[in-house]
Amino acid sequence: MPGCVFCSIASGAMEANVLYRDDEVTAFRDIQPVAPTHILIIPNKHVISAAHLRPEDGKLLSKMFMVAKQLAEEEGISSSGYRLITNTGSDGGQSVFHLHLHLIGGRKLNVGLG
Repeated sequence: MPGCVFCSIASGAMEANVLYRDDEVTAFRDIQPVAPTHILIIPNKHVISAAHLRPEDGKLLSKMFMVAKQLAEEEGISSSGYRLITNTGSDGGQSVFHLHLHLIGGRKLNVGLG
């Protein structure tokens, strides 16, 4: 998608601190981290948000979660715990309109909804 910063990162046209990349998913460190570990996991294809997912995207979502699990293990936060977040739409706090999963951890996080 022309003009999409995450599409540019996924394609390699824009630099990022990439931790994982394959044909379907790219993961990189957030430039404004809210915790010691703050990684963004994105699909390489442009999907605007969770509201725009289609039934055939189930495998892609599974891949994103498996990459999050792998990175949490590599970051040493798997046993202590971490948070996975996706914001959907402006009212949901989404600021980049390309589906992304936040992997956040490395310290005690504020109690959330769960």
